[in-house]
Amino acid sequence: MSMKEISPQLQNQIAQYQQLQQQLQLLAQQRLQLEAKLREIEGTLEELNKITGETQVYKSIGMLLIRQDDRESLKKELEDHKETLSVRVKSIQKQEKSLSERYDQLGEKIQQALGGAPAPASDEN
Repeated sequence: MSMKEISPQLQNQIAQYQQLQQQLQLLAQQRLQLEAKLREIEGTLEELNKITGETQVYKSIGMLLIRQDDRESLKKELEDHKETLSVRVKSIQKQEKSLSERYDQLGEKIQQALGGAPAPASDEN
C-alpha cells in the first residue's frame, strides 16, 4: 500500500504515532539524566555521612569551591534536592506510562487499518 492509498486519517495517525515515539524518547532521556543526578546526590550524602568532623567539606558553586562549615545545612540542602529530583522522576515515569499506553493503542489501530498483524508491544517502559 503506497502513501497515496492511505487515507488522510491514517496518515494523521501515523504522524501522531511518530510524534508519540519522539516524546517517549525525550522523556526517557530526561528521566535518565535525573536518575543520574539522583545517584550522584545519594553518593554525596553517603560520603558526607562517612567523614569525620575534622574533614573540611567544600561545595561547588559555579567555578568556585566554597568551604562549608555547616554540614547539617548542606545535608538538608542535598536531601531537599534529592526529594525534588525523586518527585520529578516519578512524574516523568507517569507521563511515560501514559504515553506508552497511547503509543501502543495507536500502533494497534494503525496495524488494523493496514490489515496487518498487531504491532509488537512497546518496550519503552
